[in-house]
Amino acid sequence: MGPDGKKLINVIVLGVAFMFIFTAFQTCGNIEQTVIKSFNSTTFHGSGYTSMAVIYGVFSASNLLAPSVVAVAGAQLSMFFSGLLYSAYIAVFVYPYTWSFYTASVLVGAGAAVLWTAQGNVLALNSDQHTIGRNSGVFWALLQCSLLFGNLFIFCAWRGHEHISDKDRQTVFISLTVIGLVGCFLFFLIRKPDTEAEAEMAPGDESEALLLPSDSGESALGSPLSHVCSQALDAFVRACKMLVTKEMLLLSLSIAYTGVELTFYSGVYGTCIGAMTGLGADAKSLMGLSGICVGLGEILGGGVFGVLNKGGGRVGRNPVVLLGLLSHYVAFYLIFINIADDAPLAPEEGTELTSFIRPSVGVALLCSFLLGFGDSCFNTQLLSIIGFTFRDNSAPAFAIFKFIQSILAALAFFYSNFLLLHWQLLVMVVLGFAGSLSFFAAEWRAQAAAADGI
Repeated sequence: MGPDGKKLINVIVLGVAFMFIFTAFQTCGNIEQTVIKSFNSTTFHGSGYTSMAVIYGVFSASNLLAPSVVAVAGAQLSMFFSGLLYSAYIAVFVYPYTWSFYTASVLVGAGAAVLWTAQGNVLALNSDQHTIGRNSGVFWALLQCSLLFGNLFIFCAWRGHEHISDKDRQTVFISLTVIGLVGCFLFFLIRKPDTEAEAEMAPGDESEALLLPSDSGESALGSPLSHVCSQALDAFVRACKMLVTKEMLLLSLSIAYTGVELTFYSGVYGTCIGAMTGLGADAKSLMGLSGICVGLGEILGGGVFGVLNKGGGRVGRNPVVLLGLLSHYVAFYLIFINIADDAPLAPEEGTELTSFIRPSVGVALLCSFLLGFGDSCFNTQLLSIIGFTFRDNSAPAFAIFKFIQSILAALAFFYSNFLLLHWQLLVMVVLGFAGSLSFFAAEWRAQAAAADGI
């Protein structure tokens, strides 16, 4: 098998490993606020929204340091140990305590920064300007399959349940913990890619090559302490410098938008559906069905606009982002008229306010699909343009991507504790418009640079 084939297999293994981990974690995030409302405990006082705000807050603070960790430990070990923290967070729900819940939130936030920085580095090392679009789409489609399997399990397990019992909760979260652990061990199947450029590597590029351990198992952990510290400091400095470049500043608004809408589709919208009145016991199982529809949209968008639009391709990235924005705007309008304004804050019994139309399950699930489809349009193109623009310095670039995204996600989870649905939709409408315009400008600069051979 040639080098390109080995690189594609690495990307597929990477995507499958993330699929297992996020089958567990995204399902957990989708249902945790509703699960917490059903606890038969007077000693637990946690909030799912607050936990997610803590996770993304720590995530954002950790992102500028994450390249240093990856440079020292190597990508495989970084992803493995970070994945273990995700499983630990999910396991907390088996026997929940307030202290362990928020402690795990802090740990998984730090682990997430390392996990995603290492992921971006592995993706870039296994891609070039011709395959980055394809590989981004393949990875994204596999990742978003996680929304199908976990939420299908929730739909079947909780169908007909008006209340979530302790046994129901424990069965689900033990299963999710095991699924996450399987994904952690899959990272060890990723091999170092064969690259022709290694022989011609510039002296300043060694740290980039060390991000993925060699076949002999050596990494920066075996280097002298002074060299390890130098690599870590160099990765941090590069990340700080890159944060203020024109290209990254232009992309920052669109990255920020993906953070806000990530919060909405992965946490808030599932809670809104669970609180829809007039559905009885079906409302709880529909949370799982909603997640499946989000996953279908993510997979379709990742497959079509990632695989077919290789490296920016004939279509270009801007039309894909515009289609994603329009998909979201349609979804926001339908959610506005279909779901009551107090749905994100409603108790387990349901909303007290009424929507503009009689709540429709079909409309709610269509919105789930559109949210997923639009999200995949934005994220595949952001992965593509970042991998293309910063292909020679990928680890800090992807760390900054997650740094900006997680700051906005933390802020959005925080205001979801008290902001009514219609105000949350307005925030996304405004930020989505501004983010799309800034992405268009960044894409024009990238295309001009490519035309000039830069």
